[in-house]
Amino acid sequence: MILRRLAAVALLSTALLAAAGVHGRMLQDRGAGDGVTVIAPRPPPPPMLERVPPRPGYLWAHGYWRWNGHDYVAVPGHWERVRAGYRYLNPHWEHRPDGWHWRVGVWVSG
Repeated sequence: MILRRLAAVALLSTALLAAAGVHGRMLQDRGAGDGVTVIAPRPPPPPMLERVPPRPGYLWAHGYWRWNGHDYVAVPGHWERVRAGYRYLNPHWEHRPDGWHWRVGVWVSG
């Protein structure tokens, strides 16, 4: 299961790197925690509205807009098992002077 996920992440990263060379870019960002930052040239669409019922022991990781090198593509949300002593930061885009930077969803202590 873990190897399949790693292979999927590697494949997605390769595809994003290829696409980013045309209309966006990816670069090493040692402060991001995930190692790679996607930079899009324009802002993402408004946040997706997702209505999900509560699920004990889980939290909903919001859907987001993924930059594919040409346009934004909707990625639906998913359930994350709650981790004691941690809080979840949803994936999001940050605006900076050089474009829109992607931040993956991560668990942080506290």
